[in-house]
Amino acid sequence: MATTSSFFSSFGEDFGESENNYPETAPVTYSNPVPELGNSVGECNVFEGGWIRDENYPLYNASLCPFAEGGFNCLANGRKDRGYTNWKWKPKNCDIPRFNAREILEKLRGKRVVFVGDSLSRTQWESVICMLMTGVDDKKSVYEVNGNQITKRIRFLGVQFSSFNLRIDFYRSVFLVKPGPVPRHSPKRVKSTLKLDKLDDISKEWIDTDVLIFNSGHWWTRSKLFEMGCYFQVGGSLKLGMPTTTAFRAALDTWASWVETMINTNRTRVFFRTFESSHWSGRNRNSCKVTRQPSSESRGRDRSPISDMIIKVVKRMAVPVTVMHVTPMGAFRGDAHVGTWSDNPSVPDCSHWCLPGVPDTWNEILFSFLLSKNGTPL
Repeated sequence: MATTSSFFSSFGEDFGESENNYPETAPVTYSNPVPELGNSVGECNVFEGGWIRDENYPLYNASLCPFAEGGFNCLANGRKDRGYTNWKWKPKNCDIPRFNAREILEKLRGKRVVFVGDSLSRTQWESVICMLMTGVDDKKSVYEVNGNQITKRIRFLGVQFSSFNLRIDFYRSVFLVKPGPVPRHSPKRVKSTLKLDKLDDISKEWIDTDVLIFNSGHWWTRSKLFEMGCYFQVGGSLKLGMPTTTAFRAALDTWASWVETMINTNRTRVFFRTFESSHWSGRNRNSCKVTRQPSSESRGRDRSPISDMIIKVVKRMAVPVTVMHVTPMGAFRGDAHVGTWSDNPSVPDCSHWCLPGVPDTWNEILFSFLLSKNGTPL
């Protein structure tokens, strides 16, 4: 019988296989309006807009950032076109403030920022560090607190900006709730469980923080759960017939209750990033075709049941949480995925993003919320 730890280390975070080529597309137009979430900067909904060319991008060179995972550095892995790095997100009725690393570092001085989630969260964490390192004179003053290399297998990674007394941490918790052992007298197909009514044990490490950014969703599929022998549990009861959507909603409710109970939102600014658009195609969703430019059409990728569920849960919470609704903006960026330019080119990747790239935009928006006069000040 597989243990819980062996179950969660038995497969990686690749989402399909295919040949990779370059279909041409027209430049992007403005996206469809997205739901008003009450999390605009000023009077502008920053998630309603489109991508425009800007030669001031990218914001950093991933090859000069020791915290950019090799598998996400597409240019270093042989990608020849750089055009995907030169796109800026332009909200429809305003502008996102130009990123200023030194200003952000000063605003974050003495703070602790924590990212919690799956590999897409780790990508955003790496992006934040690479962006901020451009404002640091002594690069050696930035280091991983345990001397670890950046890898998908480690549950905790923390980077210290010693000149600013700033910590930026990542905790790998792909489901947010607690993985558990097999209950007694379970069917043989059950190899592990997810306890939907209990948050991950490492959640105690997330409490003492100033900024807390969550994501989840990519692992809530039959292939990542049932086909691997993982089923849901509530209390002492095994829920063999529970659909993944129902379980995800239960997990979100558990997360929301934990935030309301354990987090002092007068001190800690809490964010939840919605589902990140992937661009798998084909009948079995296992073909990965990376384009040269953003698409002019969302092709339905601007909506996600997972994102809708996150928005609904957050709206009902008794404490302030900011939804970063990035689903629509990612829908157009079929050009920005890792594709075959990873550290494992035999397994194409239309889920993760190249660095630099789309996650940098998430962080520009994150910083705009943190610096907004209408937002909760740090």
